Amino acid sequence: MRPPARVHRDVPGARQWAAALLLAALTRVGPAPAATLVITVQSPDGHALAGAVVTARPLGAPGKRPAPVHAVMDQVDRAFAPDLLVVPIGSTVEFPNSDSVSHQIYSFSQPKRFKLPLYRGKPYPPVPFDQAGVVTLGCNIHDDMLAYLLVTDAPWFGRTDKSGAWVADVPRGRYRVSIWHPRMRETQADLERELTVGDADRAELTVHLGKSLLPAPISDRPHSWDY
Repeated sequence: MRPPARVHRDVPGARQWAAALLLAALTRVGPAPAATLVITVQSPDGHALAGAVVTARPLGAPGKRPAPVHAVMDQVDRAFAPDLLVVPIGSTVEFPNSDSVSHQIYSFSQPKRFKLPLYRGKPYPPVPFDQAGVVTLGCNIHDDMLAYLLVTDAPWFGRTDKSGAWVADVPRGRYRVSIWHPRMRETQADLERELTVGDADRAELTVHLGKSLLPAPISDRPHSWDY
């Protein structure tokens, strides 16, 4: 003989609770919408400073560290190409030599000391850069060859354009912005600024260098930061 069927009774308010949960799931608030951040860098006399490196770090909660990349810095016509790279920490950089002459690349900078003995054509294995900072590169054979690598752990970074501006879409919040340029006399700490990206769709900040730029290296080859 079958047992009597059970009678299912609704728990008071159960349907309303389920409906509320479903509504919450459908209307769940996602990440804070992005806003446009515009950083403009100017020399002491008010002229636009092109080629400066800008980094932006969120204050409070740490931002997501950018993924490492594999970059290439070639050697063409006895010059580095490009002559300034900004890469996330943990990235690797390959240094091929597409020139008609041999080069010997080196760096004595604290974040990365290395040397690639005299070579032409096929490069050595990519060089890893695991420490943040500025790496100055040169060639033991050609003294006028000069390049820089800026290794950063900032979630947002880039270089200013000809108008001296760098633009990025970032979540709303408070940020610390720093500036670096190969010819500036100030340290990065001297040019750090803080700003809030609030409810508006756009936040702007202009950073003025307090000191004039260092003289450009004596060379017949222009650099990307010598606008």
